[in-house]
Amino acid sequence: MSSVLPVSPLGGGKAEMGDRAWLLAGIGFAAMYLPVYWWAANGIWQSEEQGHGALILAVMLWLFWGLRKAIDSLVARPAPGAGWALFGFGLFVYFVGQVFQISILLFGSQPFVVAGILLLLKGPAAVRVAWFALFYFIFMIPLPGIIVDAVTGPLKQWISVIVVELLYGIGYPIARNGVVLSIGQYQMLVADACSGLHSMYSLSALGTLFMYIMARRSTLHNAIMLISILPIAFVANLVRVIALVLITYHLGDEAGQGFLHGAAGIVLMLVALVCLFALDTLLGRLIADPGRREA
Repeated sequence: MSSVLPVSPLGGGKAEMGDRAWLLAGIGFAAMYLPVYWWAANGIWQSEEQGHGALILAVMLWLFWGLRKAIDSLVARPAPGAGWALFGFGLFVYFVGQVFQISILLFGSQPFVVAGILLLLKGPAAVRVAWFALFYFIFMIPLPGIIVDAVTGPLKQWISVIVVELLYGIGYPIARNGVVLSIGQYQMLVADACSGLHSMYSLSALGTLFMYIMARRSTLHNAIMLISILPIAFVANLVRVIALVLITYHLGDEAGQGFLHGAAGIVLMLVALVCLFALDTLLGRLIADPGRREA
């Protein structure tokens, strides 16, 4: 009398091992970076300059969540040499950042750690699938102080000159002394936050995400969009500063420094989005998209 023994599906053991590896990687990443995110949420992300950090984190989670099926469906072809090299380098940068409390290193270690994990568990194909998400980690890194100091001064000067020229040209009683604007009875200092550097950084994140979502296949279209991001961000910040000057002149200093000051930041984002949509639509009509030729 024969008996039939249950047979487990081929590859089941490997699948379970793969799931455990991903779970272990996720736990390790959370143990490393959740304290960093918590520290940032109670520190630098509460400042006007770095306030976009929490939004970038939310975008990162959305990006990787959207890529999970594509990565999981890949045939595993691990690259342990490159994987361990990137992962090890990321760990080294992370621990140096922890020891010396350098936020640039703590956040900057993330793409290396994640790329190393992808190479170790799935191989180069996973890195190619997740290339944009890995690149997007850049926008979580706070700008180095040396760059902020070098760029902020000239930007404030340009903003001040353009605002005075525009408003004076349409009849407003405005003048400037360096980066101090005098309009009517009010004097306004174009502070570092009004230089637009951090706004340009956060709007660059918004612009590249917009390009990724639109997924245009024309190289020329994408090149023009990419080159235009910083000028659009500069113009949007210029509109913000002009709005604050006019609010102060017409409604008083309290209005300019109060709720409407925060609302001007929303104006900046809306202007930038409108410009991005308009430019993308215009280029879509003028430049043929290779991805649509077969339709």
